[in-house]
Amino acid sequence: MATLTYFAGTMDSGKSTLALQLNHNHAQSGRRGVIFSRNDRAGEGMLSSRLGLRIDAVEVTDATDFWQEVIQRRTRGGVVDYLICDEAQFYSAEQVEALARVVDELDVDVFAFGISTDFRTRLFPGSARLIELADRVEVLQVQALCWCGRRATHNARTVDGVMVTEGAQVVVGDTDAQERGVVGYEVLCRRHHMRRMTASAARAVSPSPDPLPLDLEVCPVPQPNGGPGYSGRS
Repeated sequence: MATLTYFAGTMDSGKSTLALQLNHNHAQSGRRGVIFSRNDRAGEGMLSSRLGLRIDAVEVTDATDFWQEVIQRRTRGGVVDYLICDEAQFYSAEQVEALARVVDELDVDVFAFGISTDFRTRLFPGSARLIELADRVEVLQVQALCWCGRRATHNARTVDGVMVTEGAQVVVGDTDAQERGVVGYEVLCRRHHMRRMTASAARAVSPSPDPLPLDLEVCPVPQPNGGPGYSGRS
C-alpha cells in the first residue's frame, strides 16, 4: 500500500542527499519515479545536495497539479511508482492535498522532503499540511549543528550579516552567503535563535564560544584565612 512520507529537518541536515539516495535505491530495484523540486540552490529544474550531487527534476510552480502530472504520464503509457518531492515546504496546502490524493487513489508512493519552519520559527504552509496529512513524519537523523556545538533546531536569515526576523517568508539564499547585501541563512539552536546571536555576532561580542547571558559584577568575598578573594555575582 502506498504511503505519504514527510522527511523533515533544518537546513544542512541532508534532506536533498537523502532524496537523491532514496531515488537511487528505488530506481535500482526497477521502480520508476518522477522527481520534483522548487527553488533549488542549483537552479530551476534541478535537485542538488551540498555534497555536489545533482539530478534533473521537474520544477514545481504555483500552477503545478501533481494529480494531473501523474495522470498525464500514465495516459501516455508511462509508469509512475513513486514521487520524490524536494523543497516541499514551498508547496501550497492544495498541492500537498493533491499529493495525498495521488497516494490514496493512484497507489503512488510520495516521499516529500522539506524544512518545517521558516526563519521566524513559523511553519511553512506546505510543511504544516504535510504534518497534518502524512502517513509518517520522519525527523532526519543527521543533526545540523549550531555554531556553539549544540543541535541546530532553527533556521535564521541574515541580511548584511545581521539576523532578521521580519520579511517575506520565501527569499532564496544560501548558508555560505558572505557578501554584504546578500541574503544568507544559518542554522542555530533555540537559545541562540531567541537571542538573535549568529556565529559572527557571537565573535563580535566575545572570544568565548558561548557568551554568558548576564553581565557579571565582580565583588570581594572574605576568605577563610582573611586574605583577599573575588567571586562573580549576578
